[in-house]
Amino acid sequence: MHSPEHCFTPFQHPIDLQTLPERFTFPFYYDPHPLCLQAAAELQQHLETQHDWQHNFGLDGETETAIGKMFGVLLVQNAQGEIGYLSAFSGKLADQNLLPHFVPPVFDMLAKDSFFLAEQVEINQINARIQTLQADPQLHQLARQRKEARQQGDAEISALQAQIVEARKIRKQKRAEGEETLAGDTLQALLAELGRESIDEKYRIKDLKRHWHERLALLDGQYEALAQVINALKTQRKLQSSALQEKIFAQYRFLNAHGEEKSLGELFSAAPHGIPPAGAGECAAPKLLHYAYQWGMKPLALAEFWWGRSPKSEIRQHLNFYPACRGKCQPILAHMLEGLSVDDNPMLTNPAAGKSLEIVYQDDAMVVVNKPAEFLSVPGKTIEDSVYLRIRESFPQATGPLIVHRLDMSTSGLMVLALTKDANKALQKQFIQRTVTKRYVALIEGDLVQDEGKIHLPLRGDLDDRPRQLVCHKHGKPAETFWQVVTRKDNRTKVYLYPKTGRTHQLRVHCAHVDGLASPIVGDDLYGVRADRLHLHAELLELNHPVTREPMRFQVDAAF
Repeated sequence: MHSPEHCFTPFQHPIDLQTLPERFTFPFYYDPHPLCLQAAAELQQHLETQHDWQHNFGLDGETETAIGKMFGVLLVQNAQGEIGYLSAFSGKLADQNLLPHFVPPVFDMLAKDSFFLAEQVEINQINARIQTLQADPQLHQLARQRKEARQQGDAEISALQAQIVEARKIRKQKRAEGEETLAGDTLQALLAELGRESIDEKYRIKDLKRHWHERLALLDGQYEALAQVINALKTQRKLQSSALQEKIFAQYRFLNAHGEEKSLGELFSAAPHGIPPAGAGECAAPKLLHYAYQWGMKPLALAEFWWGRSPKSEIRQHLNFYPACRGKCQPILAHMLEGLSVDDNPMLTNPAAGKSLEIVYQDDAMVVVNKPAEFLSVPGKTIEDSVYLRIRESFPQATGPLIVHRLDMSTSGLMVLALTKDANKALQKQFIQRTVTKRYVALIEGDLVQDEGKIHLPLRGDLDDRPRQLVCHKHGKPAETFWQVVTRKDNRTKVYLYPKTGRTHQLRVHCAHVDGLASPIVGDDLYGVRADRLHLHAELLELNHPVTREPMRFQVDAAF
């Protein structure tokens, strides 16, 4: 059983000269406190030297089965007033929930006496029975016979209907000829014979349709008798899985600084569908805070870092620190941080305050501006100040939506806005038809070997951690970028980037992803390491004037 002595780790080196944090870390956007950096370094040393368990992080060249992992450290003061830290990993590690040195999960589904394992066995047995029934040769034979019978029936009915159509034409011709050349009883006999033929054909098509209906009904009944058993098992599985899920949600109960406890189900009751996402409660941060509260420790600061090879879809750099994920952790941490004095949320502060918006060009139809870095293109959820708002205030006579295209908040550079509805329509058409030339300049980490190339990596939003984007070959939208090296200096490379598409964070992901340039843009706080700014700038814009159709070229060099 875990205890505070088991998981509380004193610092290996003196920390007397370090100042303790005044307030707890805002977990969704932070710079790690120096003591958290020291704790993380000690934990990383432990990961490199421990021999209690084995896990392939992909750091030794073996990447086929490599799985990187998010780790967290929580700076705490224990009941004796000592300063140290707790360590945790997200999810499972080495296929285990409990490992020496790390805090346990809030609820251990893998415990021997856990109801989860017993009920999971029952669900697995249902799965096995469903698979056995679905593999039954009789079921597949009946499915094939149903398909073949439908095809044959449709073919025979269509063929007979075609024959009837031709026969009807012949009867019509005979009737017309008879009415011209015959009379009296002879004509009546012909008409009666043609009438009988017509009636016979109606009965033939009716009998054929009935035959195939009965044949298919027999096969459908035989097939449904087997399928009904499978469907009943699927319903049973669904009910048992839902009940087990609700039972698990109730077991995940999280403390906060007031000693209040809430279950996973309660915390996500306001979420879409009221269901927690997969893995909620298994991240490092909730584990750490819950353990600290459980054993009377005071949380002081938090930091989480990635250890190992980056996943194929998302971008995680080895040793980089990352904020808590919003989709899984925000409802949980909002509760768990109650009672703590927490750093302000920097995302509620207007990043454009005190910044001016430079107008590069203007006339009656359009405006071109040089947007500063950390300046919204359009109003956000909590901040109104933006390029849109500034232009709307400066040009109150403007009509239409103004916005033609956008730049990420952290990206600086050229944006064109339309001052009339017709200009907006004309400019948007150019962007849609991709006749606009856009060139970005970026400074990226490392020395690129090649001089130019193309990147094709489809993108979609990360539903668990917006606004981050994922590379997804199944559900992502196509995204293409052409790049060229400009200069190489001091282990950094300046590149030109030409996006053919305009997906959210396209250039940032294409640079940082292992299948792209594998080199994040300097200052990228989402996909790399934060710096004074994101070194990405939209420096060149070429388009046709929306009214005169005259080619226009605008260029503003990057400030970095």
